[in-house]
Amino acid sequence: MPPFDYLTRRAFLSTTGVGLGSIALDALLTRDLSAAEKYRGLPNIPHHLPKAKRVIFLYMSGGPSHLETFDYKPGLDKLDGQPMPESFTKGQPIAQLQGAKLKVQGHLTKFKQHGKSGQQISDFLPYHAKFADDIAIVRSMVTDQINHDPAHTVMNTGTAISGRPSIGSWVNYGLGSESEDLPGFVVMTSFAGRNPQPISQRMWGNGFLPGRFQGVEFNSTGDPVYYLRNPKGVSEAQQRNLVDAVGELDRHRNATVKNPEVETRVAAYEMAFKMQSSVPNLMDISKEPKDVLELYGATPGDGSFASNCLMARRLAERGTRFIQLYHRDWDHHGDLVKYMGICCGATDRATWALLTDLKKRDMLKDTLIIWGGEFGRTPMFQGKGGPGRDHHMKGFSMWLAGGGIKGGIGYGATDELGYASVENVVHVRDLHATVLHLLGIDHEKFSVKYHGLDMKLTGVEPSRVVKDILA
Repeated sequence: MPPFDYLTRRAFLSTTGVGLGSIALDALLTRDLSAAEKYRGLPNIPHHLPKAKRVIFLYMSGGPSHLETFDYKPGLDKLDGQPMPESFTKGQPIAQLQGAKLKVQGHLTKFKQHGKSGQQISDFLPYHAKFADDIAIVRSMVTDQINHDPAHTVMNTGTAISGRPSIGSWVNYGLGSESEDLPGFVVMTSFAGRNPQPISQRMWGNGFLPGRFQGVEFNSTGDPVYYLRNPKGVSEAQQRNLVDAVGELDRHRNATVKNPEVETRVAAYEMAFKMQSSVPNLMDISKEPKDVLELYGATPGDGSFASNCLMARRLAERGTRFIQLYHRDWDHHGDLVKYMGICCGATDRATWALLTDLKKRDMLKDTLIIWGGEFGRTPMFQGKGGPGRDHHMKGFSMWLAGGGIKGGIGYGATDELGYASVENVVHVRDLHATVLHLLGIDHEKFSVKYHGLDMKLTGVEPSRVVKDILA
């Protein structure tokens, strides 16, 4: 048995059987034990007046095709079925099509102009057409990585190097949370299609930031958080007494060892206790009015993207700072039409409902919404049977709406075949700089000393705020 000095709170709780489990062990801190100690962010942040208070990132995992969503290219249809001009692809990295005979794949759906702004949006997204004037579509995104896991890592952390803090963790480190009894960074996942690609928890990890800033995954079905309920025979009063006792022991010990992670653990237990009451109430969307459930197309307990969007609104109302909804299976190497129909059918209406609901509650004006995946798809054909498209990092589309964003505009452009971004190119780091700016944070001044370096979300390469899409 280890010496008493090394008997951790984790060991103590695991032997008592009180049920806090992993929820108390993975740094759920957004508050300390007294209001006076509540973490409200760094003292010098925000650097300027913020336009947004919170972020909801609608993450379309797998790489939705920009050529079947927001990037209309008449030239693509003209060359449909012909060899892809080598001038576009020679010497360029291609994922699974490397070395294959490349031929052009025209659009697999129709595009129309929508709204007063005339935004080009595909027929796969009829509900997006309803809010065309609310979104800024960035059609000139680029990233550094061509395969899923490293590209996810870049989109979430700004680098392909594993172990760096995610954007949600950076935001909570800088600004803190507004919630008294919920984590400041919450992640939820959903799936519709044939192949739910795995998503690593590294994507919402805290990296070298304190554990309290890690994203917390809420389950879409079943228990929202594992081990949240008290075991049989343990009352709320007993649980409260235990948390208080462990906290006192920890604080007494920390007066000697002065380890900041001890305070993180103390507050994690406190947060876990509070979540035992707050989370079940939060997750019970059956209490929502019937017209709201119908707006989203949500069924309580179904684990759908629609229900997660409704949950995102409920989290935003309760002060959660960064909410990330992953919808998996946008990786359409073949049968793209079939599976784009499934994925868009699962997400399109719910996305419209979320923006509509936030507007009704006067929350869209200070809630930044981001929609997009880790990369796009090639203009070249791939697949057996129904046509599909390969991974593509040199040009893809995302959109932003809400807090501080100018609606009804398109920004940037790819070339005539949608292969490479050529006008007002926006790297993922520029997206991150823009998100931080809207939250009142100057990305150049926002750093942490780590291994002797001033580490930043946007790294050391030049990054810019995309000011032309700001209201």
